Amino acid sequence: MPAFPHIPVQRRSSRSARTGVVDVVVIGGGVVGAAAAWQLAGRDRDVVLLDQLETGRVRGVPYGSAEIYRQTYSSARYVRLAAEALPLWREVEAQTGAALLQITGGVDHGDPRGTRVLAESLAKHGIAHEWLDPDEASARWPGMVFSGPVLYQPDRTGRIHAGQAVAALTAAAVAHGAVVKRSTPATAIAVRGDDLVEVATPRGPVRARRAVVAVGARTAELLDGLVELPRLRVTQEQPTNFPLWGGAGSFPARQVAWPTFVHHVAPEDGWPGSVHGTATAEGCVKLGFRGVGPEMHPDRPSFAPDPAQLRRLQEYVAAFLPGLDHRVPQPLGCTRTSTPDERFVLDTAGPLVVGAGFSSHGFAFAPALGRVLADLSTGAMDRAPAAAAR
Repeated sequence: MPAFPHIPVQRRSSRSARTGVVDVVVIGGGVVGAAAAWQLAGRDRDVVLLDQLETGRVRGVPYGSAEIYRQTYSSARYVRLAAEALPLWREVEAQTGAALLQITGGVDHGDPRGTRVLAESLAKHGIAHEWLDPDEASARWPGMVFSGPVLYQPDRTGRIHAGQAVAALTAAAVAHGAVVKRSTPATAIAVRGDDLVEVATPRGPVRARRAVVAVGARTAELLDGLVELPRLRVTQEQPTNFPLWGGAGSFPARQVAWPTFVHHVAPEDGWPGSVHGTATAEGCVKLGFRGVGPEMHPDRPSFAPDPAQLRRLQEYVAAFLPGLDHRVPQPLGCTRTSTPDERFVLDTAGPLVVGAGFSSHGFAFAPALGRVLADLSTGAMDRAPAAAAR
C-alpha cells in the first residue's frame, strides 16, 4: 500500500496517555473505517484505528482495481450523499497528493423502466445528462454495444482507484494524529457504560468513549447481542477484469474514453443480474453481475472463480463489449454485505456507532459516510436520515 511521506504529521499530546481511554476506536481498516478515522482525527479527536490485516493486504474489495463513482441514483438521499462525497474525495487528494477520482462519464442502458427513473432523478437535481440512441452511443464508444436508449451522464461519474483511496484516507487520518494498529483484529466488544467501550484484541484491550464499527462481513458476528441489525447477507461475488482486444496498447484513445456503465437487464433478457463496469488504471475493464453470488461465511471466503458465473460473464462480454477480449478473463474475488432492502446501516446503540450493509456500492460514498459516522460519534446527530434510505 503506497505511503505519502510528504504529508506533515500533526503531533499533539494524547488524552489517552493520561486516562488509558481514547475518544474513539474505529474498528475496521477498510475504506469506510479509514474515512471515519480521517474525519474524527480532523476534528481533534483522539482516534485509534484497528485493522485486522497487514499493510497492503485486503479482504472484501479487490483493492488496486477501480470502483465506480456516480450520482446517478433514483434515491434523492443517495444523490445528496454522493454529491457530498465528490468534494471530500478532492479534499483527500489535496491533503495527500494522491490521484484518486477520475471523471470518465457514465452510461446506463437496458431496461427502460430503470433508466427512465434515473433520468428523472438527474433532471430533478439539475445534473447534466442526455439521451443517445444505441447506434450513436456505439459510434461514440466503439468497444460497446447497447440495448435500448442510452442515458449518458458526462461530468459526475467516474472511477476511484480503490487501493490508493484506502491508503490516502489512512494517511490523512494519521496526519491528523490518528494511530493505526495493523494486524489487530477486534475479537470482542464489551459496553462498560454510557461512555466506555472495551475492545478485545490479540494485543490487549483498547478502551474508548465511542467505538465505530465498520467491519463489513464481520458486523453481525462482532455486534451479536449488542446492536439490533437488519439481516446482513454476505455473498461471494466475482467481478472480472477483461483486457482490451489486442492488448492495452491497441486502442489507447478508446481505453481512456471508456465510460463507467450499468446495463439494467430485465428478467426476460436471460442474464443473472445487472452488469456494472468501469475501465481500470491497469488497462482493463472490470465488470460483473451485481449481487448474484452464493452466500458465504464471513470468516471463510473462497476467492476461487465460479466456472458457471465466469462463463456467463464471458458470454456477456462477447455479446455487448466487443472491444474486450472475452477469451482471457482475470477473475477477482470479493465479498458483498447487503441488507434486505439495500439501505445502508448508519446507526448508534449507546456508545456504539455502526456502518454496515453497503451492498457493494458504498465505496464511492466513503468520505461522506465517514462524515456521517463521525457526526454520530461526536453527538452532532443522533441518527443518519440523510444516508439511511435508498
